[in-house]
Amino acid sequence: MHQINIDKLALSTRAVTLSRNGKVFARLPDLRASAGRSLAVVGVSGSGKTTALMALAGLRVPEQGTVLVDGIDIWALKARERDRFRGRHIGLVFQSFHLVDALSVSANVALASQCAGVKPDRVRLDQLLSRLGLQDIRASRADRISHGQAQRVAVLRALINRPALVLADEPTSALDDDNAAALLGLLKDVCADAGAALIVATHDRRVTHWVDDVVAMERLG
Repeated sequence: MHQINIDKLALSTRAVTLSRNGKVFARLPDLRASAGRSLAVVGVSGSGKTTALMALAGLRVPEQGTVLVDGIDIWALKARERDRFRGRHIGLVFQSFHLVDALSVSANVALASQCAGVKPDRVRLDQLLSRLGLQDIRASRADRISHGQAQRVAVLRALINRPALVLADEPTSALDDDNAAALLGLLKDVCADAGAALIVATHDRRVTHWVDDVVAMERLG
């Protein structure tokens, strides 16, 4: 495992508010997440957790506030610059894994590098395939692997470009206790090993036992 600079802020936010249909409905508490640390954003359904995560990813513009990822104000970037920055500095793990069925596991991961304009790192791919126990299925089509394997491929894809920040949206909502624990342990460990901050948006209180810090969304009005 390489040396991690725990003083390096992967994510910092200030006064972020979120709107829906032209009306401000939620506030994200100010966040500070260092390299290798994990944090859960919790709240009931409809509280704005997923919207907040999309604002952190540069996918949903906040009503106001500042989002710094790896020291860069992502909402000060132009749309194309923000897309490229996201591909290189932010890893995304969605409930729906968004794998391309007709492509192999390796090709699905390489696609993340290609879309970010980054040359695929074969050495890192091999390391992550081994770390996540996916070496034996690297050539398998995505539609011929198990649900658990697809989860790990999604985690691998999020990490392949050496992001400063990994964002996971409700990763355990459809999992029983054993599988939820396995996935959370994996996410936390590989992000810590890679020196990436991990932010999990969830209503699942089991997640709070696995992360370093917990913040709650604030509903307005």
